[in-house]
Amino acid sequence: MEPVAGETPYPLQYSVDYPDRDLNRLTTAFRLIVAIPILIVAASVGGHEESFGAGRHAWTVGAGVGGLLFLAPLLMILFRQKYPRWWYDWNLELLRFSNRIGVYLALMDDRYPSTDEQQAVRLDFPYPDVKRDLNRWLPLVKWLLAIPHYIVLFFLIIGAIFAVIGAWFAILFTGRYPRGIFDFVLGVGRWSNRVTAYAFVLVTDQYPPFRLAP
Repeated sequence: MEPVAGETPYPLQYSVDYPDRDLNRLTTAFRLIVAIPILIVAASVGGHEESFGAGRHAWTVGAGVGGLLFLAPLLMILFRQKYPRWWYDWNLELLRFSNRIGVYLALMDDRYPSTDEQQAVRLDFPYPDVKRDLNRWLPLVKWLLAIPHYIVLFFLIIGAIFAVIGAWFAILFTGRYPRGIFDFVLGVGRWSNRVTAYAFVLVTDQYPPFRLAP
């Protein structure tokens, strides 16, 4: 889906390939059980996490050692105006991994989540030039400025949960993921990832738009 005319693309880009084929009905029926091994792997890598996804499955933001690095980049931006490249790489790859799991649990792909391959999920954001692109003081309040997004996402996530349940029945009976439901769940994931990039990963000062589209 292309950006709407007049709208500026957000620095974080997120998309999932639509599965224009029959999905595996058996693994769809027991998706929560089948996903247990990769969820254990994610828990061992991610440390303590706060979920921003539909149910417990998707779009997570780590708050401690092993999860997404938040406090350390905040301090480096604040005092040194630097964002160490390996910290950026860690956060980006962990977000990609978490989203592959989220997409699998949202039934949007029936391929088991890879720990390192892109698969159907594409997520990217630019490495920031801190002195040029980031306000050194803004990370102190970004989490607060994002409160309106938390409120909207709360209701969107509830809607996404019911949408995934509807998709579950549709796949069991038809083998297909309804395109309208797919686009809505994708949009919720995109919205959530934008908020994560802004308020927690701290790679952009551009305030997230209130839209599901790219």
